[in-house]
Amino acid sequence: MFSFSWPALRYGVLLTAALGLGGCNQTPPPAETAAPAAPTPPPVPGPELTSLRDSNAVALLTEYGKAYPASEVIVHTRHGDLRVKLYDDTPIHKANFLLLARKGVFDQTVFNRVVNGFAIQGGRSDHRTIRLARYHIPPEIRAAHFHKRGALGMARYDDDQNPGKLSSNTDFYFVQGEKLTPYQAQAMAGRKLTPEQLKTYATVGGVPSLDGKYTVFGEVVEGLEVIDKIAAEPVDPYKWPKKDVDIKIEVVK
Repeated sequence: MFSFSWPALRYGVLLTAALGLGGCNQTPPPAETAAPAAPTPPPVPGPELTSLRDSNAVALLTEYGKAYPASEVIVHTRHGDLRVKLYDDTPIHKANFLLLARKGVFDQTVFNRVVNGFAIQGGRSDHRTIRLARYHIPPEIRAAHFHKRGALGMARYDDDQNPGKLSSNTDFYFVQGEKLTPYQAQAMAGRKLTPEQLKTYATVGGVPSLDGKYTVFGEVVEGLEVIDKIAAEPVDPYKWPKKDVDIKIEVVK
């Protein structure tokens, strides 16, 4: 049996009493109030994505491009950022890319086809929730824009299914390629290359076999090394990276 000395017992009683008195004198805490709801972000301007069709895409995108111009985007990935300049003389492709970027479509996609030494393709995902109609972009193939390393182009079905060379609305790619002698570059190209283009293929590299067949509507101005890092990702038999390379696109100016 345990016994307590008087001082200890008294101290304990006093301590208990003090705690009790303190509790009685405290002001009850104010009732918790619910945090204010976050404001709903304003709608992104531009045509509804589900309203775009082959029959109206050119008119709607032309109007959008004039009303909301921009010329530069940043593609954010876990391998780093690609700063991309968009060309003014491919206005339909440019407006379409800006519209989908601002609407958040590309932010729900990944680089879904990667071929090391050739190109990295993005714009698709198994998890995209933003709905948009299926439509195509008329070709805007310009002789001045070619498939040098870092070129941004829009994918499409081959000529057997798509003789008009209509571009996809969401599938884009960045060229990686390799350095080629002028003879090699001209032999691969589908059109006559200028001396400057031949020099670029020799010093920078690219894929001249795509020239004249796909629309190039921009180019990487910073972050070319990111293309190499993504291209080096291990892929499955369908060329899809085994670990997703998510895409976030920011329109900067």
